[in-house]
Amino acid sequence: MLVLNRKNGEEIKIGKDIKIKIVWASEGGVKIGIEAPPHIPILREELYANIKENVIEATEQSKVGLGDTQTLQINKLRVSDNE
Repeated sequence: MLVLNRKNGEEIKIGKDIKIKIVWASEGGVKIGIEAPPHIPILREELYANIKENVIEATEQSKVGLGDTQTLQINKLRVSDNE
C-alpha cells in the first residue's frame, strides 16, 4: 500500500484518467474529490461490501428449488412446415 501525505487542494493521479483531490482535511477526517471516466465505478467500501453480499445471497437463493440440475430437460415446440 502506498501512503501519501497531502494538503488541502493537492491532488493524486492514478494512471492517466483518475484524479483524487484533497478538498478538505483536518485531524478529524478528510473530504476527497474523485474524477474518473463514467465507466469506472466509484463506491465506498462498505457499500461495495453490501452489494457483494446481496449478489451472493441472491445467487444462493436462485439455486434453491432447482433440484438436481442434471435431470432438467428443455421442452421444444415443434412446428410443422404446413402450419
